[in-house]
Amino acid sequence: MPHTTTGRNNMLGAIGITYASLHSGLPGNTGANEISGGSPAYARKAVTFAAAAAGARAQTGSAAFDVPASTTVRFVAFWDALTGGNCLSYHPVGNQAAREFITDIAADTMRVNAHGYANGDTVVICGDAVQGGLTEGTTYFVVGAATDTFQLAATSGGAAIDLTSLAGSAAQVIRIIPEVFAAQGTATVSGCSVNLLF
Repeated sequence: MPHTTTGRNNMLGAIGITYASLHSGLPGNTGANEISGGSPAYARKAVTFAAAAAGARAQTGSAAFDVPASTTVRFVAFWDALTGGNCLSYHPVGNQAAREFITDIAADTMRVNAHGYANGDTVVICGDAVQGGLTEGTTYFVVGAATDTFQLAATSGGAAIDLTSLAGSAAQVIRIIPEVFAAQGTATVSGCSVNLLF
């Protein structure tokens, strides 16, 4: 059922986000793939969010993380505790907007008007049940990009994946811009926004 802006604001206001984390792969419901190690050692960082407005809550300030060498950061997640706790939300690195799409399984294409993706860009599918042939949170490469459509491949420039079923109503595609750390470094998380997918 649809929710009013006030309803979405009330729901978002009840989400007790207090810490952020970095992940090398999809956090999912359990907060999997959280990075660790380094010197100084990686740890979750405290974050704050403004009151919900217009159906979203915006991060205030920023959080700087120590990241160990030989690490690729692909996702940011939000928690209700410094250690353990509950993973409440996550998003791919790069602050790219989540986009709804239409799937043409006969042509193995996804349609997003004026998507702006280019061949070689990396994306993930998140949300409700995804198309047959794909896995939620796996990094895929854009191939066959046109103005309003694109295909996905397992490798850069690879063959388009055969899509065998339609996606669920809440599935979305998000461009991901991984941050690679060859040496120990610092990653800053700022400008995040939490909203509802429905």
